[in-house]
Amino acid sequence: MKSTEIVGFKRANLGKQDARALREAAMVPCVLYGGAEQVHFSAPMYLFRDILFTPDVYKVTLNIEGDIHYGILQDVQYHPVSDIILHADFLLIDEAKEIKVEVPVRFIGTAVGVTKGGKLVQKLRKIKVQGFAKDIPDYVDVPVTNLDLGKSVKVGDLKVEGFKILNNPSLPIGGVEIPRALRGTLK
Repeated sequence: MKSTEIVGFKRANLGKQDARALREAAMVPCVLYGGAEQVHFSAPMYLFRDILFTPDVYKVTLNIEGDIHYGILQDVQYHPVSDIILHADFLLIDEAKEIKVEVPVRFIGTAVGVTKGGKLVQKLRKIKVQGFAKDIPDYVDVPVTNLDLGKSVKVGDLKVEGFKILNNPSLPIGGVEIPRALRGTLK
């Protein structure tokens, strides 16, 4: 997993008006859960840019007034009209507990069907995995070199070590579509 840091400040008041005042000051109300007790804090909105607008999974170092915690971004709520971040939830990473995250898919190789004129289509962008934080990769690599025209690779075809894949094994990840010009010639 990639890593980044967010510096935050503890929240004394947890009401609606206080959360609204934080948002007006370009701060995001946040909560860190998964430990002995929840930690309520706020962080500057611009610090979320690196972890929100990317498909990658980040291990976030949360520096809350000098207290260091490690977590992953679990959920973000946006304003329905302005897309401003309303709230963010972080899950505490415990090295002794497994976590569930969605990891992006990366195709490896050039498909045989693509060299014959087909088009490689990605049907699944992320795969849900479960494992210890140290074992979760940046990407789930999907080999596509053996895919011919009209063939696809499914979740069950993947061989991984150190973590489990939680998606349905029959779910297609990607495939090589036959172009219209070649459909009449192939039988």
